[in-house]
Amino acid sequence: MPDAGTATVSCPVCLSRAVEPLITITDVPVHCNVLWDTADKALGAPRGSLNLGFCTVCGHVFNTAFDPSVMEYTQSYENSLHFSPRFQAYATALASRLIATYGIRGKHVIDIGCGKGDFLAMLCLQGENTGVGFDPSYVPENTDAAAAAKMEIIRDFYSPRYTHYSADLLTCRHVLEHIQYPRGFVRNVRDAVGNRPESIVFFEVPNVMYTLKDLGIWDLIYEHCSYFSQWSLARVFTEEGFEVIGHEQLYEGQFLGIDLKPVKASSAGLPVDVTAMAKDVAQFVKKYRAKVEEWREVFAALRRRGERAAVWGGGSKGVMFLNTLKPGDAVACMVDINPRKQGMFVAGTSYPIVSPENLRSMNVSSVIIMNAIYRQEIQGQITALGLSPELMIA
Repeated sequence: MPDAGTATVSCPVCLSRAVEPLITITDVPVHCNVLWDTADKALGAPRGSLNLGFCTVCGHVFNTAFDPSVMEYTQSYENSLHFSPRFQAYATALASRLIATYGIRGKHVIDIGCGKGDFLAMLCLQGENTGVGFDPSYVPENTDAAAAAKMEIIRDFYSPRYTHYSADLLTCRHVLEHIQYPRGFVRNVRDAVGNRPESIVFFEVPNVMYTLKDLGIWDLIYEHCSYFSQWSLARVFTEEGFEVIGHEQLYEGQFLGIDLKPVKASSAGLPVDVTAMAKDVAQFVKKYRAKVEEWREVFAALRRRGERAAVWGGGSKGVMFLNTLKPGDAVACMVDINPRKQGMFVAGTSYPIVSPENLRSMNVSSVIIMNAIYRQEIQGQITALGLSPELMIA
C-alpha cells in the first residue's frame, strides 16, 4: 500500500491544483454494495484502486484514479440501512426536522438517489406530501402501499433531462460522494430549483473528518470518489448559486448535513480554515497502517487459538474491512439484519452473509462490530439469541 504519487490534477470542488497526495489503496472492489449470489461471483467482483489527494485550498479529498465507466447501479445494489432501529430513528428525526423547520406539509418533495424509497416515504407520510424519487436501484415491490400512493419513482439517474421537476423540498442523501464532478451535478440541481426562492435543498454526505481524525478508515471505498469536509461541501454549493442556511455534523459526527436556499449568484461559503485538517491529513497514513496492523494481529491470535469471529455489518465498512485484512479462516461469516443481503456473499471474498439467528450454529468466539453506533442494538440481539461472544469494535 504505497503512498500516492504526485498529483497533477485539479480539485473538482474549487478547481485548485494545490492537491497533495494522501494515500493509495489498491485492489478494492469497485462496488461494496452489490449483492453476489455465489462465492465465485463475489470473488470475481471488479476491482480498482483508490489514489486519494487532498486539496489544501478547500479541504476536499478525492480519488484521482476514479473511473466512472466501471460503476453500475442496478437493482442488485443494496445499501439501505433502514432495517436498523437506530438508523430508522435517526432518519425519522431528520425527516421530522426538515418538515417542521421549513413547513413542508401538503407540499411536493424530490429525493435524488432515493434508493429503495425509505426516506422519501417518511417525508411523504409524515408531512402528507407527495414526492418524486430518482434511483435506478429502486425495487417497487418493497414499498409500503400507503407510501407508494404518494410517490412516483423514476428508475434512472438524476440528470439535466429531469430539471423540469420542481419541489418545495429537494433532498439528496449519500449521493454526492459518488459523483466525480460534483459541481456539474449541483448545477443541475440549481437549474431544477430555478426561480423558486422558497425552495429548500438538503444534502447529506459522509464526513471526511470522521475518516481522518476518528479513523473510520473502512469508509474509504471506490464508490466514493469524493470525501467532503464542511468547507468543501459548502463551497461546491455556494459556487453554483446556493446560500448555506444551516450545516451540522450528524449521526455522531459520521455524516455532514447542509441546508440550502437558491440565490441569484455565487454566495459566501463557510470561513475556510484547513490548517487543523492538514495536520490530521499529515498523520493519517501512519495511523491507517497502524490500525491495519493491529487488526492483522487480532486475526493472527484468533488463528493461533483455533477460534473464529463473525463480522457484523454487511455494508461498505464490512466489505472493506474483510478485503483489506484478508483474515482467511479467522472469520466465519458476515452478519447483517437486512434480509435482502442474507444468503448472498461479500464482494471480493467468499464469506457468506447470514442472519443473526445463524450465529447459533456458527461457533464463533467473537463478533466484530463495524460501526460502534450500533453496539447497543447488536448487543441486545446477541443477548436475545442466548449467546455471549466477545464484542470488538472495528
